[in-house]
Order: sequence, then C-alpha cells, then structure tokens
Amino acid sequence: MKLKKIMALVLTLSLSVVPAAFVMAESDSTAESEAAEGDGAEEETAEDETAEGEEAEGEAAEDETAEGESEEKSEGVMTYEEYMAADLDSEVVVETYVQAKQSWWEDKATVYTQDHDGAYFIYNMTCSEEDYEKLNVGTKIKVTGYKSEWSGEIEIIDATFEIEDGEYIAPVTDVTELLGKDELIDHQNQYVSFKGMTVEAAGQDEDGNDVAFLYNWDGSGQDGDDLYFNVSLDGETYTFTVESYLCDNTTDVYNAVKELEIGDKIDMEGFLYWYEGVNPHITAVTEAE
Repeated sequence: MKLKKIMALVLTLSLSVVPAAFVMAESDSTAESEAAEGDGAEEETAEDETAEGEEAEGEAAEDETAEGESEEKSEGVMTYEEYMAADLDSEVVVETYVQAKQSWWEDKATVYTQDHDGAYFIYNMTCSEEDYEKLNVGTKIKVTGYKSEWSGEIEIIDATFEIEDGEYIAPVTDVTELLGKDELIDHQNQYVSFKGMTVEAAGQDEDGNDVAFLYNWDGSGQDGDDLYFNVSLDGETYTFTVESYLCDNTTDVYNAVKELEIGDKIDMEGFLYWYEGVNPHITAVTEAE
C-alpha cells in the first residue's frame, strides 16, 4: 500500500516537472530565435548602411572626377599640357568649348574657348556664317590648326573645326591676387575676374583734363572703337580693354566703362588676353562690393 502511494507520488511529481522543463526549453528557444532575428536585423541594417555609404562614396568620387580631373580626349587630340608644350608653328589638334564669339568676317571666325584644364584663343578659323551661328556658348568643337604667338598671346591660327557632342561653360576664376606675378600667364585666355580695383586716369582729353577711358589705346578713336582704361591694385597700374568686336557700343559693359570716373572701385570679368603683357578683354564691369 505504501509502495503504491510512493509510486503515485513520484509519477505526479514527474508529470508536474515535465511541463515546466518544456516551458523553459521553449522559452530558451524563443529567446534564441529572437536574438538570432535581432542579429540578422542588425547585420541587414549594417549591410544597408555599408551599401549606402559605398554608393555615396562612389557618387562623390564621380563628382570629384568631374571637377578635379582632366577630361579624357579623343584619339589624336592633345591635352592642354601637350598643346602648351608644342612648338610654335606646329600643327595642333584640340577639343575645347566655345565661351564667347569675338567676330565673323569673310568666312573667318575668332572665338574664345576653354576646356577643364586651360583656354585656347582661336583666331580667324575657317567658318561659314551658317556654322558661326551654331557656335553657342558651351558648344564643343574639335579644332585643327597651328600654334602661334603674337606679342605674347598664344593662339591657334589657320584652323578648321567640327562640332562634337558635349557642352561645358567654364566657371569664372578670380585672379586678382595673381596680378603682377609670373603665375598669371598660366591662366592666359581663361574666363577670369578681378575684384576691388581702382580706376586711374587713362589719358587726357582735348582740354588737358584727365579722363577715365580712351577710344583706342592712344585716344585717336571714336564711339564704337575699342575702349582702353587703367585700373590699379597695390600701387601697380594695368591697362584693360573692351574689345569692340566682342562687346560693341550697344553692350552694358561698353557703356559702363564710358560712365567710369577716376577713383571708382570696380569688379570686372573677362578673358585674360595678352598683348605685350596682361591685357584682359573685359565683358562685365560692376561697382565693387
């Protein structure tokens, strides 16, 4: 009798322990599963963040390449460095982008052009009037001609061209601090700006009074001719020009220069042309900020 009671008691205890153990095991399994899911979610999140980071870095690298590296040239086309190293009177082939048109006359065009590395002044390039109309700012052209120099100005002459796919408008480069320094010529023909310069006397009128500008370099011209004016920075004076073929007497810059007074503080933009030294062709004049 006692033995049966003891066996019954043992059986009862066994049955009561099994569910508890089962619940504990199930609880442990659930915890492990949740932990695994949590680890998986963290790993997935980390992978997503890594992928996003790599994508962002890739985009940044592409942007840096676009802004900071030289443009790849077509076969047989010179880089700007190769062009500058070429001998005078040698044939050159460049790919560049129109930044401004100076003139067209008798199927000859003169244009200011620039790529990501430097600028090219192209003088009297063979060009029909119809094709001249196609040379909008930013238009990409392949130019074949001869490297030449005239009074310090490096240019391409006797050239032909063809229009290619692509577009680029050069940003303005502030070269104010380079005035009077050898490094300034490295920016020859580029689109540049000058800040906070002072208008000086350019010469005298018929009555002997100082004037802020002259028609032609010696004052021999009239309205519609090139304008010459002097500006100074840190005690040094420089002669700037409004080239009438580029900006005639109907343009804002031409009339702005005619309104200048000696002592005015001005900012300017234009192309860093060279003639016996720096002689920028100015396309915009505003009051200095």
